[in-house]
Amino acid sequence: MLPHKVEPLLSVLVMGFLLGMKHATDADHLAAVATLATAERSLARTVRLGLAWGTGHTLVLLVVGGAAVLLGGEFLPPRLSQYLEVAVGGMLVLLGANVLRRLVRQRLHLHAHRHGDGVVHLHVHSHAGEGAHALSAHDHAHAAALPRQALLVGMVHGMAGSAALIVLSLAAAPSIGLALAWIALFGAGSVAGMAVASAAVAIPLRVSAAASLARRTWLTAAVGAATCVLGLYRIAAFA
Repeated sequence: MLPHKVEPLLSVLVMGFLLGMKHATDADHLAAVATLATAERSLARTVRLGLAWGTGHTLVLLVVGGAAVLLGGEFLPPRLSQYLEVAVGGMLVLLGANVLRRLVRQRLHLHAHRHGDGVVHLHVHSHAGEGAHALSAHDHAHAAALPRQALLVGMVHGMAGSAALIVLSLAAAPSIGLALAWIALFGAGSVAGMAVASAAVAIPLRVSAAASLARRTWLTAAVGAATCVLGLYRIAAFA
């Protein structure tokens, strides 16, 4: 049995982690990671996108949210939060438009790719500007362990969500130390939640690529268009 004073504190911290996981599944977060995932061809690399998003998101929450908690919640002007939400909307429009641009301007091609260890997987990549396919190079670099673009997107989302998080942490935690711990666990929950969510996003993209290049192209176009619409809606709602 835990002491009576410990049980409520643990409940608060566990709630912070669970809310962080739920926060990762917000529509704008999933849309942003989905647009990035359309350029990836494996489950592991897409999950790394989610981890990078969650890491960037958590870093900003810890820095901005922690400073605000220490200063009594007076760190971010109310108007700034609105501007940051509009910025997130603009970012979504750019991400979605980039997906559509890539579909229009690149020649997409599907082929099996064998690594040095013998593992074979499918790649869809561009041969834009190249000559005959038989003369095209199929050697291409793989993504780094922590994609910088996903990291930056997560940081922007973290800035936009800081104000609401500060209110939640101050309301839930009776002390500054517990509030900071709550923010840290909220961030950890968002990392875990986005890793799971990005895997869920990767599965239909991967299945569609294996089944039909046309099907994957249409699914990618739908992701890009839906992300643009969501971004425009967010701009209209907060502008």
